[in-house]
Amino acid sequence: MKTVTLEVASREDVTRRALEAFRGKKQRARISFATPELLWKVLTAKRWQLLKAMAGQGPLTIREVARRVGRDVKAVHGDVHALLGAGLLDRTEKSRVVFPFEAIRVEFTLRAA
Repeated sequence: MKTVTLEVASREDVTRRALEAFRGKKQRARISFATPELLWKVLTAKRWQLLKAMAGQGPLTIREVARRVGRDVKAVHGDVHALLGAGLLDRTEKSRVVFPFEAIRVEFTLRAA
């Protein structure tokens, strides 16, 4: 199963992992956010619903995604573009969108202020 980890990570951690990847060390699929607040700003409840509906489904039109989640096409269009901008979705050559993972793992540590 192809899983992506959504995480909160510092720039240093991301840079360290990128350098390790360049040296040939295998890395898990990760999408990093600078803060938990940014992660939750991008992953609203409606966008999370889109990712769940798209996981493992291959390329879909925005209209098909909207049908699957029972929402207005225009509203889904806005959410899809936000997820594209955040790097969570990819666009195909045929103007479809794809979430290329079957599972999502969210990982971060909450520390005392």
